[in-house]
Amino acid sequence: MHDKEFSISLEEIIKDFDLEVIYGPEGFEKIRVCHDDINRPGLQLAGFFEDFDADRIQIMGMVETLFVRSFESAERTACFERLFSKKVPIVIFTRSIEIIPECLTMAEKYGVTILRTNQYTSDFTGDLIGKLRVALAPRITRHGVLVEVYGEGILILGDSGVGKSETAIELVKRGHRLVADDAVEIKKVSDHTLVGAAPEIIRHFIELRGIGVIDVRRIFGMGSVKPTERIDLVINLEQWVEGKHYDRLGLENQYTNILDLDIPSLTVPVKPGRNLAVIIEVASMNNRNKKFGYNAAAELSDRVYKSTSVNVTSKFI
Repeated sequence: MHDKEFSISLEEIIKDFDLEVIYGPEGFEKIRVCHDDINRPGLQLAGFFEDFDADRIQIMGMVETLFVRSFESAERTACFERLFSKKVPIVIFTRSIEIIPECLTMAEKYGVTILRTNQYTSDFTGDLIGKLRVALAPRITRHGVLVEVYGEGILILGDSGVGKSETAIELVKRGHRLVADDAVEIKKVSDHTLVGAAPEIIRHFIELRGIGVIDVRRIFGMGSVKPTERIDLVINLEQWVEGKHYDRLGLENQYTNILDLDIPSLTVPVKPGRNLAVIIEVASMNNRNKKFGYNAAAELSDRVYKSTSVNVTSKFI
């Protein structure tokens, strides 16, 4: 299923990929692309249209072009008429392929935009799909802070006033990078990946109570900010509650569900004297260790278990 709520203009695609416009009906730049996949219409040019999605961008590579050129002119015209009569919005030729005259004739008849690129078909297809998946990805906005710490994207959540922005500034001072403060736009760019960014209007700005709004990029330099970052770990900051049980070993796996993806998470209690920046740095490095298959809590538990087994066994020797 494709989420029709999001779209990208053809004008932006043409600009990003430096596409040559061969033919475009009036207002073609305003065409909105709503599908994050493409189609190479080899079967359709041969007349097979079962389960054909006409809303997708159509890519004509060398194989499709040679196939059509193997026919006489009348049959070439019929091939493109069958395809374009389905109201496909866009056809892109790759590898600077010379446009087939019958294709251009039918494009003008049915108002189909014809574009061309000099890229190889596989390279262009991969780049275009990547662009579309980011642009059309399901998304939400969460109140929080996103920072990059030792290569890990850390999403810091918590109630207003708990210290998220102050912690982010301390991390920036320690050499890490700010992605977003206050509002984090989160996109699901694949079945396994969330990417966060700041809304353009507040990008690089951070609010510190008692000081006001500051521009992190101007104060700390270009190396202190980053436009986007994958979300690897969620850290929930909450005020310390006396008597509440907090996980001390780290054996309990916690997750925060965002856009139907479970992201590893931690709950960090906040009270005076705790250096949250250092705690988040350690959490980031520990999360990387877990990705590489090492879990310190599990190893300690295993050592304790083995030690207890040895002591119990020795009583019976």
